[in-house]
Amino acid sequence: MAARSTAPEKRPGFFSQLRTLYSFTHKAFPWLPYMLAGVVVLGILVGVGVGLLLPPVAVWSVILWGITGLMAGILIGLMTMTRLSTRAMYKQIDGMPGAAGHVLSTSLGRNWQASDMPVGVNPKTQDAVYRAVGRGGVVVVGEGSRGRLTRLVNDERSKVQRVASGVPVTVIYVGHGEGDVPISKLSSTVKSLPKKIDRTTMAAVIKRVDSVSQSLASMPIPKGIDPTKIRAPRPR
Repeated sequence: MAARSTAPEKRPGFFSQLRTLYSFTHKAFPWLPYMLAGVVVLGILVGVGVGLLLPPVAVWSVILWGITGLMAGILIGLMTMTRLSTRAMYKQIDGMPGAAGHVLSTSLGRNWQASDMPVGVNPKTQDAVYRAVGRGGVVVVGEGSRGRLTRLVNDERSKVQRVASGVPVTVIYVGHGEGDVPISKLSSTVKSLPKKIDRTTMAAVIKRVDSVSQSLASMPIPKGIDPTKIRAPRPR
């Protein structure tokens, strides 16, 4: 029997990741190559124009500025493609069960703590409630039908208020109805909440709500989203 290899798995290189990022974004935005080409050409033209306007005008100066414009165009193109890849990811997961948990657990930053596991879920309808704790207090996020979520949301809000009295609790419903927050704006909405508690209080609140949270390990996770497949790849 052949020996199992102990060599570490080779990670994809920069250009491999770049190709994957381009393919992922191109599927959502077919006009991507034209946009990238336009940005690069515009960068070259701006660079050449600067070289012609700055005295003394010399061939080497124009070429140097043209190259500078080319590099600037490539950089701006990469930054724009990265932003578009994020939009493509949101378009792909919009409406999928588990999307809110994925966004909360991957994009809130250091001032917030959240999990992709729901703190309340209806196995029949896949309506789910997620919780994030941060400097802005506690955020309870409902994903699914607002009418069916009322009990789950109220139960989670009451639990938090019972163990963390005085800490603000904000309820957000993800969706496209009146008063709902689209999945693409969930992260920015949470992060825009004003800071109400310090880091020490935040840590204490996390311990308190975790200690009274019902274990959901044996409950089925809403199917329909695989973060390893949905997350837009980024070049490193």
